[in-house]
Amino acid sequence: MNVPQKPPVFATLGCRLNAYETEAMKELAAAAGLSEAVIVNTCAVTGEAVRKAKQEIRRLSREHPDAAIIVTGCAAQIEPETFAAMPEVARVVGNHEKMQAETWRGIAAPDLIGETERVQVDDIMSVRETAGHLIDGFGRHRAYVQVQNGCDHRCTFCIIPFGRGNSRSVPAGVVVEQINRLVDRGFNEVVLTGVDLTSWGADLPGEPRLGDLVRRILKLTSVARLRISSIDSIEADPALIEAIATEARLMPHLHLSLQAGDDLILKRMKRRHLRDDAIRFCREVKASRPEMVFGADIIAGFPTETETMFQRSLDLVADCGLTFLHVFPFSPRKGTPAARMPQVRGPEIKERAARLRTLGDRVLGEHLAGQVGRVHRVLTEGARVGRTEGFAEVAFGADQPEGAILEVRVTGQDGARLLA
Repeated sequence: MNVPQKPPVFATLGCRLNAYETEAMKELAAAAGLSEAVIVNTCAVTGEAVRKAKQEIRRLSREHPDAAIIVTGCAAQIEPETFAAMPEVARVVGNHEKMQAETWRGIAAPDLIGETERVQVDDIMSVRETAGHLIDGFGRHRAYVQVQNGCDHRCTFCIIPFGRGNSRSVPAGVVVEQINRLVDRGFNEVVLTGVDLTSWGADLPGEPRLGDLVRRILKLTSVARLRISSIDSIEADPALIEAIATEARLMPHLHLSLQAGDDLILKRMKRRHLRDDAIRFCREVKASRPEMVFGADIIAGFPTETETMFQRSLDLVADCGLTFLHVFPFSPRKGTPAARMPQVRGPEIKERAARLRTLGDRVLGEHLAGQVGRVHRVLTEGARVGRTEGFAEVAFGADQPEGAILEVRVTGQDGARLLA
């Protein structure tokens, strides 16, 4: 009697781009006929992320003792030897290789394709193209389109360029084609995603900017809602700023890579902006589009950060009018310049991160309280949950059709979500 083969199990750690690529890998692995395998898509942003990846591999090996463990993602790209040395791991696959159909055909059918190396990790810096993989979104409500990969910058705390390679862009025509297909499939919202979105276009003929891509999408597609996942505000080009101010279909929510509020810390991070640059950007955008909502990444306890310097990060929340905080307690990443700088004590880092999160909870609650009684256009993400144009989560009291855009009056809030 033939025993049915079990489909692969996927585990994703880290960023939204990793989640996007996991969906693409699912399709590639299914097309190759892969079964009896566990694929772990790792993150390398901190040393803690690598530790969690190893912990996850061991857990999945216990849960699936007969499955081959395949490790990929940024941690696998940067430290292939670390994962190849783990007895639980059958294969290590690099970030470029994981997006190639032939990789998965070789793993699924080595007898037919030919045995492949146990470690398939090439030089990511030599990669010059970003494949325009199209996935059909997460669920039926929102789709993600990868338009860029890699990063040319070298922030002192960040290892990701060595996991993702140099910046490379998906041509605008390919992006527009993908979005039109997604709209035809019924998606009402598309999110542009990448590692360093504002660098999009620098490697393409004519060196277009992200604003040019946004305007082209809005002109050549009928997508109801276009959202930008995260930007470096200092690199926002004039066309992008104009689109933010004038295009109603471009959602009034920006997540900013700010990282700190003190100029000396920003210089030691090797960031490209200063405190006043961030404040000026937020105030100018808010003046041109009052409904704009900002989120931001902020690191607590970067090396050499004093209490006075940290206070400037706390003050930046009000100065920039931030609503959604993504707080990172600093964790030294081996191989980065910041790991060799004088470190802040662990308990202080933890305490500062907690203060930032407490402040984040408060400003979010204040923002939500200000929305009660207002009517919002909400994209439903499930039977009883959705998101406003400003990305606030909405909880419904009754079931709603997934993927619809509804006009909803907010009746209350619970400190984390709006209620309707």
